[in-house]
Amino acid sequence: MHQDSTITDNTVTITDSLCVWQDVSLISFHCPEIARNARPGNFVNIKISPQNQPLLRRPFSIHNVEGETVEIMAKSVGCGTRLLCETPVGSALQVLGPLGNSFSIDTPRFDSALLVSGGIGTAPMLFLEKELVAAGKKVHHIIGGKTGQDILSMGLSSCHIATEDGTEGYKGTVIDLLHEKFDSFTGAGRLKFFSCGPNPMLHALAAFCNKKNLPCEASLESIMGCGIGICYGCSLELKNSFDNDRSTILLCQEGPVVDADRLLF
Repeated sequence: MHQDSTITDNTVTITDSLCVWQDVSLISFHCPEIARNARPGNFVNIKISPQNQPLLRRPFSIHNVEGETVEIMAKSVGCGTRLLCETPVGSALQVLGPLGNSFSIDTPRFDSALLVSGGIGTAPMLFLEKELVAAGKKVHHIIGGKTGQDILSMGLSSCHIATEDGTEGYKGTVIDLLHEKFDSFTGAGRLKFFSCGPNPMLHALAAFCNKKNLPCEASLESIMGCGIGICYGCSLELKNSFDNDRSTILLCQEGPVVDADRLLF
């Protein structure tokens, strides 16, 4: 997984802010430095207000990059994200990034990618899809939610939808849908899974991929006050990849993307 070393703290201008679904907004800002160095899976840490409150920055996956413009997907779930979603176009923000590591689109060798996400976990998937397609990979999305109102598939191609109440697509979880459609994906060559979403979904997907002996990477969420390993707010215990022991990482430094078979829940 790629770890980017080019991190800058930038004063940026919001160029677009669009509420795309209930409490979810797509927010764009002009920042050549971040756009040039961003990779799928990276995130940015945003100071929501020039005032002291909210005090901590908020982390957001990079949703898309177009030229010198970076786009994030923000869900209004608290005071900080609500303020961000309500910040008007033309406003200035302080943005640190790109942060963290990125999805590995070259290793191990694979032909087809299954991008599994749930809820706001679709945030990094558009940027990832674009890079995978550019690398000549076939891409399918499997997107889940409790209801159709949880599905965020804007701009994504080849989407297979699962909702627990059956209000959109397949009735069941993304893992239920995977069991149902898995044979249709195996004819597309070697598979690799990329995922982001709620922890129960990631845990179930990790077990599924482990049983099938398929590679899977998961992008995880955590509170990240600094984003650069100073505050230790994002410590996470994982299985070691080299023995049966466990170790603690800082997700902002060694994540947010990890091998799914290392997850502990």
